[in-house]
Amino acid sequence: MTLIKSISGIRGIIGGEVGDSLSPLDIVRFTASYATFIKKQGGSSNTIIIGRDARISGEMVSNIVSGTLMGCGFDVLDIGLSTTPTVEVAVQLKQSAGGIIITASHNPKEWNALKLLNGKGEFLSATDGEEILSIAENDNFTFTGVNNLGAYIFDDSYNDKHIEQVLKLKLVDVDLVKSAGFKVVVDAVNSTGGFMIPKLLKKMGVECVKLFCNPNGQFPHNPEPLPENLTEISKLVVEEKAHFGIVVDPDVDRLAMVCEDGSMFGEEYTLVAVADFVLSKTPGNTVSNLSSTRALRDVTNIHNGQYQASAVGEVNVVEKMKACNAIIGGEGNGGIIYPELHYGRDALIGVALFLTQLAERKISTKTLRDSFPNYFISKNKMELTPEIDVDAILSTLEKKYKDEQITTIDGLKIDFEDGWVHLRKSNTEPIIRIYAESEGEEKAIAFAQNMLQEIKELL
Repeated sequence: MTLIKSISGIRGIIGGEVGDSLSPLDIVRFTASYATFIKKQGGSSNTIIIGRDARISGEMVSNIVSGTLMGCGFDVLDIGLSTTPTVEVAVQLKQSAGGIIITASHNPKEWNALKLLNGKGEFLSATDGEEILSIAENDNFTFTGVNNLGAYIFDDSYNDKHIEQVLKLKLVDVDLVKSAGFKVVVDAVNSTGGFMIPKLLKKMGVECVKLFCNPNGQFPHNPEPLPENLTEISKLVVEEKAHFGIVVDPDVDRLAMVCEDGSMFGEEYTLVAVADFVLSKTPGNTVSNLSSTRALRDVTNIHNGQYQASAVGEVNVVEKMKACNAIIGGEGNGGIIYPELHYGRDALIGVALFLTQLAERKISTKTLRDSFPNYFISKNKMELTPEIDVDAILSTLEKKYKDEQITTIDGLKIDFEDGWVHLRKSNTEPIIRIYAESEGEEKAIAFAQNMLQEIKELL
């Protein structure tokens, strides 16, 4: 099955049978369902904004989406090749009825997807997502007559508007960054970060060495910004004697850094570093999901703020951030959410704040990384047979470790004094994901292996 329907949208492989891939008919069905949902909200705007990453299939999918929306009576504002956070910002600026981002994020080039936004430029709640799925399941939508078809407008100026909004942030000091004389290498995996990040860097007076910055959708390596996929930028940063490297995924909502010696800053630490800077200027609370590094909690405590954890998923992080009035939050995959501009993961904000931090502290990227605790997360999964009751296993473990700090809002997380283990079951297959963190790789792996053994003994 290569078509995945979820509350956050629909994604699948291009090419294949209807209902089993992201076929044109499935794109129409899901877009029409979304349009039907937005229409029921009864807002004042009749415009839906769309934008896409540089995937090979992007133009095809975009054409189908825009035509379907027009057939549902909505005006379409197409901002063209763009980023996920740019579409989110555009929905805010335009005060549109919603937005659709055509991107499969870090998935390979064969994949594409529709990410759905509400009128605030934020991802839909679980309840709203379920309603759209229900509309699609029952084909419960109709199309408008010829006299009420929507209009189509193309306007790619929102890329520049997004950058302008980032540079206007109070904590972004463009003049200070210009004076630092930074040189960086950018790996944008041949998607839209290939022009967005260099454009931002040019505005901030940063010399940019481009690696895989041609937005043609031909990903030169696995597009997920993990260490094993970043060997080429690691070498180039050293060869170019750059201050650091910047890595973004195809839709530019995840950000990873490479230190000047070619070592990985660690995508878990992107949020930690930027949060440390933000908290030093504007004390407050922070949020990340349960599977993110404990280092954010440590940094927040140092600045006398309160850290809280949410269930995994951007919409859950945002919901928790709003509830506790967090000034910054995000996920350990390099996703920074800074509500000063908008409630969405935004690599451009991360780059601008990171540069300002380095310029102000006058230290190297490696020195900054070494200033934080050296935690390591071991990520594992165990495949189970369908008849095994995963909930029963989690319940047994919860009782066994009842004297430790237990969190059950998303699977089972057990916080020990010197680390944690988070177990989550998959919603689509009989798998338990086991993440464990502690200081140093050896100890984290030991945590994870011990928990894997305990699960095996319960089978």
